[in-house]
Amino acid sequence: MSNLVIAPVSAILHPYVSEKATRLEGMNQYMFKVTRFANKPEVKKAIQNRYKVTVVSVNMINMPSKKRTVGRHVGTKSGFRKAIVTLAEGDSINFAKA
Repeated sequence: MSNLVIAPVSAILHPYVSEKATRLEGMNQYMFKVTRFANKPEVKKAIQNRYKVTVVSVNMINMPSKKRTVGRHVGTKSGFRKAIVTLAEGDSINFAKA
């Protein structure tokens, strides 16, 4: 493991939109795509600073790379890391305003 230190705000790339992410919003959980080297405390601090909410917990998911074929050429779609952030009761994130 590297000792790379990331600025907390740059740990978050963007909100991750999917059917599951939309379903989780009803349970006060939000999904974000984060950098490969981001850890839970960095993501928590970045969310609290950027959106002014209270984060209760952070769960991280490593998505694997996938093979893709275009014609005769085989390549890979790079993997990435997601964070599921649970907010305190009464807090919410409005992505239209943020």
